Amino acid sequence: MRKPLLLASTSILLMSISAAPVLAADAPSEVDSDVREVVVLGKRVIRESAGATGLDLSLRETPQSVTIVTAQQMQDFALTDANQLLATLPGINVEASETDRTYYNSRGFDVVNFQVDGVGQPLDWGLQTGALDVAIFERIEAVRGANGMMTGTGNPSATLNYIRKRPTKDFRAGVSASYGTWDTLRLTGDVSGPLNAEGTVTGRFVYANSDSGSYLDYYGVNRNVYYGVLSWDITPKLNATAGYSKQDNLATGNNWGALPLVYTDGTKIPYDVSANTSAPWTYWDTHNATTFTELSYQFDSGWTVKGIYTYKNLSDEAKLTYAYGNPDKATGLGVAGFAGYYPSSWKQHLFDVVANGSVTLFGRQHEVVVGANANKSDTLRWAGEAPGFAYPAYQGARIIAPAEPTSFATPYEAANVTDELTRAYAAIHLNFTDRFKGVVGFNAIDLKTTGISYGVTQDRAEKKVSPYVGGVYDLNTHVSLYASYTDIFNPQAEVDINRNRLPSAKGKSYEAGVKSEWFERRLYATASVFKSEQSDLAEFVGYIPNTWDSYYQGIDTVVEGYEFEVSGKITPHWSLNGGWTQLSIEDADGNDARLYLPRRSLKMATTYSLPAYNDLKLGGSVRWQSDTQTLALTTVFKQEAYSVVDLFASVRVTDKVRASLNVKNALDEKYWGGLRWGQAFYAAPRSVLVTLDYSF
Repeated sequence: MRKPLLLASTSILLMSISAAPVLAADAPSEVDSDVREVVVLGKRVIRESAGATGLDLSLRETPQSVTIVTAQQMQDFALTDANQLLATLPGINVEASETDRTYYNSRGFDVVNFQVDGVGQPLDWGLQTGALDVAIFERIEAVRGANGMMTGTGNPSATLNYIRKRPTKDFRAGVSASYGTWDTLRLTGDVSGPLNAEGTVTGRFVYANSDSGSYLDYYGVNRNVYYGVLSWDITPKLNATAGYSKQDNLATGNNWGALPLVYTDGTKIPYDVSANTSAPWTYWDTHNATTFTELSYQFDSGWTVKGIYTYKNLSDEAKLTYAYGNPDKATGLGVAGFAGYYPSSWKQHLFDVVANGSVTLFGRQHEVVVGANANKSDTLRWAGEAPGFAYPAYQGARIIAPAEPTSFATPYEAANVTDELTRAYAAIHLNFTDRFKGVVGFNAIDLKTTGISYGVTQDRAEKKVSPYVGGVYDLNTHVSLYASYTDIFNPQAEVDINRNRLPSAKGKSYEAGVKSEWFERRLYATASVFKSEQSDLAEFVGYIPNTWDSYYQGIDTVVEGYEFEVSGKITPHWSLNGGWTQLSIEDADGNDARLYLPRRSLKMATTYSLPAYNDLKLGGSVRWQSDTQTLALTTVFKQEAYSVVDLFASVRVTDKVRASLNVKNALDEKYWGGLRWGQAFYAAPRSVLVTLDYSF
């Protein structure tokens, strides 16, 4: 990995050197530190992000890699759920292990850090059950690298910050209808504006429904999303906001686990793209409700204090069947399975108080953020298996759907666990000179867990203080150098062979690079190198004897790599967003680890507008990744490098109506959704979606 790192370092140095004549020719005596407009994406100007440090910094002032996707980009490329959206982001991989459970990873590690409106959502564990609809979000930010500063815990992978839509001071409304392949039907509505004559009370309501069949046998999803938020300016300085969102994801024919990849003799099984180990009677219903309230006050000094309470209530109910083993090539025998009824619930209370403002030290102003929060999460899981269930034989590569069991055992309480996390954090954006800025901060947590999971105590108590330090130096008005360092601390939910939770993973993360702005600051370009070291990271080993429950062991992992990214507009009508990532992932002995993750990936999207032709807009995107592999029985199962191309076109039919056409996987690439567990199923083939948008 040293050569790629050297190449990236050299590229960064060359970018810096190439800027030197500009510095000599046109550098002002002082860099204008008040300019906040950094990136133009689609039709939306993104000025700043607080996702990395809690400070309102421009992307160029933030000493980490940040990617932002706006509502306009979501609309252009018909990115209706987080899985589709995140797959387009540089350095982010979406690992579809099952139809309704998805892992995200970045820079070699699982993404377990999440924020909503910049508030850390700790102890989410990173496994997304049911696709998260993005209809209620204004934009999504991905902060790559370690970010324990704002979430308290996590991996040196990425933090995903979901920014909710908020009420507007003027009236706005829009509806849309989409229809496409597999009888996909989607309806959305979004209404926002003032609710009283003075405009001090505003509201917004969003609704979305998606109903779709699938290329997979038996599978289908109906998803409803509701979101309402009210904002009240009690006084010019005091604001109260309250909101509620709910997503009901109703899936039928969903798989649990996936396809065995090889026959007993080690040869690959030639499945159709539609192959699914599930059955028509299976289902997985998930319900995700969130209530939040905010109260903020701005003092005459410019300081703002905000208090936030969030209550999350997640529940699911599922009847599932799981297939395991490998079929004999001649007889089709050898695949067994079991079925069960699995309800569960997860409730979380999160209190957060944060203050930010400026202080004057040594004759210069510096921005400060100070915060504290308390989180309590309660998890309940039940399990009731079907006695005497048997999985039928395969017929070649054809799978016979198992019949529904005649009965399921009364579910027993399999897990009852409570996690409590208290943390405090603070950071200061130090304005050393007009050209040199620094960020110094810390995060302190106190974690306690109590309860029982499958008969084994989960009790633990841990404390940790993690420092954060970063710096940005402006070479000129176009180019800045930056570097950052942070400790990482990640409490883990995985268990060993005795069902005891593994200790928290600990480590360090480093990043350095160049950030730049071009074409009158319309285009934002970055290059970075990074290195992360993490000890005791949970890695899947196998199944606990006489069960199909996974167990893990802690391994030491080192990741090194580099990234390039561009985002914004080359001309007023031509936009470009994307980047290249290359990395190595090794264990403590220097051996390649986590081979199911690609080492190289390219994500790039472009759009071009022709205003003179009814505001015609054309666009396309490409996702390419290098080969990956997994172990199936004793066979190394390899997926070759592949690329996926998406295309779209949209045109204004009337002043208020816009028509769009999206073609996803336009070249009909056949590839696996992920190889993480030694099983897999195929990703979606080519599909077409037509949309009409009407704005009031």
